Parts: sequence; C-alpha cells; structure tokens
Amino acid sequence: MLQKKICMLGAFAVGKTSLVSRYVTSMFSEKYLSTVGVKIDKKTLVVGDETVMLMLWDIYGEDSMQKVQMSYLKGASGYLLVADATRRETLDKAASLHERAREVTGDVPFLLVVNKSDLVAQCEIDDAALQPLLNQGWSVLRGSAKTGLGVEEAFSSLTQRMVGG
Repeated sequence: MLQKKICMLGAFAVGKTSLVSRYVTSMFSEKYLSTVGVKIDKKTLVVGDETVMLMLWDIYGEDSMQKVQMSYLKGASGYLLVADATRRETLDKAASLHERAREVTGDVPFLLVVNKSDLVAQCEIDDAALQPLLNQGWSVLRGSAKTGLGVEEAFSSLTQRMVGG
C-alpha cells in the first residue's frame, strides 16, 4: 500500500476542515471550529491497481496575525489550496501560500479548490479572477463542502497525479 501526505492550505475560515470532513466521513457541519495546529485524518482509496492511504494534514488557516508553519509541508506528496468563493482576498492568500509551499515541497502536484461555490449570490471569485492562474497551468475546481460538489473529484484528481495515474 502506498502512503501519501496531502496538506490543506488556505486562509483562515475558507473551509479546509469542512472539505476534509466531507471527504473522509461524508459529513458537513455548520458549526465553525478553528483548527489549532494541525489535524490529521486518513482515507484509503484505490487508484488504478494501487491502494493508497492518504494522510490528510489539515493545517490551521493563515491570517494577518499567524503565518502557516511551512515545516508542516515536509514530506508532502501534494497539497490542496483552498479559497473561499465569497472572499476574493482568499484567492490572493492561496497564491502566496503556493509560492511559499513550493520552496518546501518542490514541484509536487497541487490543486486549487474554490470552496463555498454553492453561495452563488455572495460569490466574489469569478472566472476572470481565476484566468491568470489557469494561464499558469493551475488545476482549479469549484467545490462545496456543504453540498459535496467537487470534493471527491478534488482529492481523487490530486491523488491520481501524485501516484502518476
């Protein structure tokens, strides 16, 4: 069995914990719980003929007071950047975290999830905002931890890229 470490990166309160919870347990809670440090979950899936144990490192969100400790990224096989569709500045935070993460991880696969995409009326991240990232070759998915939209796809797509499938 392969073991792969995936780190969840993003600004404070973008829904990293909710995405992991939806993926691992198929559950969503409206209650906001701030992550302290790092929370690690596991999920096993099959990619092609490989069984892969994912170690999902849910790292606390970055805000103006607290920078993410990039040492948490050591040994990561890939990472999910998470932005909140209702807060445009979280896309900029995801881009800056990506730059810093690259310094630690090198050229590992990553994917940007624009979470909370179900909140259409409050959406501040439109296709035009995403275009420069797409032009740089980023993989971007719109998702929702609440509805489950894109969640399975985000983790399985990243895992396939990590195992070369």
